Amino acid sequence: MKWAPGDRGDIEDRRGSSGMRTGASVGLGGMVLLLALSWATGTDFFSLLNDSGATQQVDTSTPGAPPADTTPAEERRVDMVGAVARDTQATWASLMGGRYEETKVVLFRDAIGSACGAADAATGPFYCPSDHKVYLDLSFFDELGRRFGAPGEFAQAYVVAHEFGHHVQNLLGTNARVARDRRTGAHSASVALELQADCYAGVWGNHASQGGRFQAGKVELEPGDAEQALRAAASIGDDRLQKMSTGRVVPDSFTHGSSAQRVEWFRRGMESGDPAQCDTFREVTQ
Repeated sequence: MKWAPGDRGDIEDRRGSSGMRTGASVGLGGMVLLLALSWATGTDFFSLLNDSGATQQVDTSTPGAPPADTTPAEERRVDMVGAVARDTQATWASLMGGRYEETKVVLFRDAIGSACGAADAATGPFYCPSDHKVYLDLSFFDELGRRFGAPGEFAQAYVVAHEFGHHVQNLLGTNARVARDRRTGAHSASVALELQADCYAGVWGNHASQGGRFQAGKVELEPGDAEQALRAAASIGDDRLQKMSTGRVVPDSFTHGSSAQRVEWFRRGMESGDPAQCDTFREVTQ
């Protein structure tokens, strides 16, 4: 993926003010698995370990400069996320016109307070409809590549673009409509919502693949990038994560869709570049 740093105007950096979570300890392997499961299902599995009255400390002070213990590699990641956020937002502004409202990616470490409540790294990347912001602990990218076999910057960009897909849904009123639908499982509106965000991520990928507009804060795809995103989508399907954690697949408890579905809907958006091709509700909820 080809990109150049911008001014970080789409980043709200809270890495230096994030809190810490205390609680029962788990091994590294268990922690990594719980991290991925929490992000993919929207459930904080780490809270299940907190059976000893431990509390979560969250610092919600004003964001400041990068933390003192950052590294050049981490700062490069911040610039990459900033470039993806800028390019994604520019794409949706061009597609939606005045209906699009810009927002920011809040970077944090360990724990954070948001308008949707307290969250920690175990929650994984998430979008908060109440404050219209995307939240991200950069450590998730390490696990995406190391544990789940989806390395590469475009795989990471797919994760960011998926969360911006939720922002688009929020602006269009899709989130509010889904909130009124109480169905659960593989054919639920909530699964359709997640798959549509995958498709919207693909829509952005299509526009990034067009080239001819490379500059600071912009992104262009290179050969092999789309495959990175497809591997990422396949690695975090509900069926794969359930099989990893319990050894069996339970479609009635799906929240994000199967690996095959996530790949298919990202591919549709990537090939068409047209949000109108992302009507997951018509197919998934039937």
